[in-house]
Amino acid sequence: MEVILREDVEKLGHRGQVVKVAPGFARNFLLPKKIAVAATAANKKIVDQEREAYLKREAKVAGEAQDLGKLLSAVDITITQKAGENDQLFGSVTAADIAAALEKKGYSIERKKIQLDEPIKTLGDHKVAVKLHREVSVDLTVHVVREE
Repeated sequence: MEVILREDVEKLGHRGQVVKVAPGFARNFLLPKKIAVAATAANKKIVDQEREAYLKREAKVAGEAQDLGKLLSAVDITITQKAGENDQLFGSVTAADIAAALEKKGYSIERKKIQLDEPIKTLGDHKVAVKLHREVSVDLTVHVVREE
């Protein structure tokens, strides 16, 4: 059975793509969840219109992310933490801490967009990636200093 995807589906296809799937998969999963529609001429026209609107919206969001990225690239964040000997922190600096520090500077960034492989556990300067959009990523400098 051929269907037109209305959303990106992992290992199946992208939004607006016509794919061939098993009838049961389409009937029991894709169609009821409105992830896809049957591949008819009328539905193809509707999906094309939706795709154009989506691309316009996506271009606008990407442009805004580029502008925000330019502003964020100039921002340095300083976080104070208690530390012991050898510059080891008693706690750690997480993405939530960085998001809170950005919030104090006037930038509202979700903590999920801050790409930390593992929490920061030492004093010093650290580079942290912030993924603002699928195509826009910015490196922030986070200064972790000892609390006096």
